[in-house]
Amino acid sequence: MGIEKNTPKVYLDVCCLCRPFDDQTSIRIRLEMTAVLEIIHLCSINELSLVTSEVIQEEISNIPDINKRIRVERLLLASHEHIYINEEIISRMHKLIAMGGDAMDSLHIACAEKVDALFISTDDDLISFIIGNQNIHIKGYNPVTWLEEERR
Repeated sequence: MGIEKNTPKVYLDVCCLCRPFDDQTSIRIRLEMTAVLEIIHLCSINELSLVTSEVIQEEISNIPDINKRIRVERLLLASHEHIYINEEIISRMHKLIAMGGDAMDSLHIACAEKVDALFISTDDDLISFIIGNQNIHIKGYNPVTWLEEERR
């Protein structure tokens, strides 16, 4: 059974995808790890549609620890859609940078906006940038917060 058209799309940035492989001594990191793995599970059973992009692949390819890189890449096996960078995305990235966004973060946001995906990150500043800017056309959440709200 494949993914249905109206299945919600989620875009997990690389800090989110790496969370299951981070040092688990912090309670926050353990909670985020559990939430990320639950979201990946929901994608693997087609309740959510995981969206990836060229920028995600590029960032993952730069992870210096080969074992961690391979484990993160395996998470992407649950993906349903891949976004290729084009002029429209680059143009939107530049607009987001002009609004105060970091270059890589802006590229991720532009990719997620392209397919109207929910943006999930463990980066508090990035989520605050998305939430605090009415010119960004997607919603941004920490994985724990999103799961708490989604499961109510």
